[in-house]
Amino acid sequence: MSDYDVIIIGGGPGGYVCAIRCAQLGLKTACVEGRDALGGTCLNVGCIPSKALLHASHQLHEAEHNFAKMGLKGKSPSVDWTQMLAYKDEVIEGNTKGIEFLFKKNKVDWLKGWGSIPEAGKVKVGEDVHTAKNIIIATGSEASSLPGVEVDEKMVVTSTGALALGKIPKKLVVIGAGVIGLELGSVYARLGAEVTVVEFLDAITPGMDAEVQKTFQRILTKQGLNFVMGAAVQGVETSKTKAKVTYKLRKDDSEHVIDADTVLVATGRRPFTVGLGLEALGVEMSERGQIKTGKDWQTNVKGIYAIGDAIAGPMLAHKAEDEGMAAAEQVAGKHGHVNYGIIPGVIYTHPEVSNVGATEQELKEAGRNYKVGKFSFMGNGRAKANFAGDGFVKILADKDTDRILGAHIIGPAAGELIHEICVAMEFGASAEDLAMTCHAHPTYSEAVREAALACGDGAIHA
Repeated sequence: MSDYDVIIIGGGPGGYVCAIRCAQLGLKTACVEGRDALGGTCLNVGCIPSKALLHASHQLHEAEHNFAKMGLKGKSPSVDWTQMLAYKDEVIEGNTKGIEFLFKKNKVDWLKGWGSIPEAGKVKVGEDVHTAKNIIIATGSEASSLPGVEVDEKMVVTSTGALALGKIPKKLVVIGAGVIGLELGSVYARLGAEVTVVEFLDAITPGMDAEVQKTFQRILTKQGLNFVMGAAVQGVETSKTKAKVTYKLRKDDSEHVIDADTVLVATGRRPFTVGLGLEALGVEMSERGQIKTGKDWQTNVKGIYAIGDAIAGPMLAHKAEDEGMAAAEQVAGKHGHVNYGIIPGVIYTHPEVSNVGATEQELKEAGRNYKVGKFSFMGNGRAKANFAGDGFVKILADKDTDRILGAHIIGPAAGELIHEICVAMEFGASAEDLAMTCHAHPTYSEAVREAALACGDGAIHA
């Protein structure tokens, strides 16, 4: 008899959700996690703490820029950085303790320590070896760096160090204009730092809708972020108090140097599989260091599965959660499923940015006949009242069938609004289905309906 039906290695969003679902399906389940708290990168040094700082710094921005317009007069608040970090830590603790409670409630054993797989059906944690009919790898990812850039998490930091700086920097250089760089760059810009974002490509947020990219960069520039585009970072030199970032412009190969108090390296993430023993097991890996899996999330070694950032696909907590539930269903003898065509992406700046499905560029490349319905938040009553009129909703639909193919939103609560479109796409809805659905007034969501109307005879308030 095995000790467990299933052991999950990793207690992040993919791992802990997978463990809970396995237990709910009647499997004897354990989850291996070496951190002092469950929740992985997301809850401890990623999504959740960054959202806490985004929220706190946005409140400061509102007080400084919009309170007086609404008749809220008085001195602007001063920033107590120590207290702000304490608030962030309280948020983390509340969430991680919540997962511990869910493990106890669902009778999931937490095996504390770092796991390895000496052979199929066995997981070693510390000196103990546990047996399991199935093993699911959910070890997530780690920040990747660049040649010539040495991270010390004090002056040259990844997102982990950026969430716990000793003080607010006067000058922050962000390498990479992706989600993490722009979110944390926004936080420090609101707190008074001079922020410069250095990006290798010619557009921010690679892979996003081109119109959103341009609008987003324009809004962030207005908020005080500086952008150096088409720049290849050559290296970072540090002294006791300063860092120097050297980059070359791709257009003319000219070399430039920027001074900074802190450098944030936000050049993406890579799968974290070190120490698992996958090579000795013969588990197939991709060239990018991802674990190869089949449609059932099983590797080429029977009984060993993998999910989340450790495998191919977008490195998103909710993608990992979906795969965690689906893999649990597979292990329990059911049929797990993930619709990879409908996984939303969100950037939690202000305004927020969200997307789902295809971009115009992808539809053009595929030769798809499509139409665009677009509506500006300047035509939305609630957005105007809340000083949130920047941005738009764009819906892409099939020109012949009217079926929704994708959506791109930049504006207030974009991260919430996108899910109406996700649900519509799951049901194969047309833009007309959205347009004919009554939306409460005044809400931001009316902008989604108006964009859907614009796919047909036209928006009302445009």
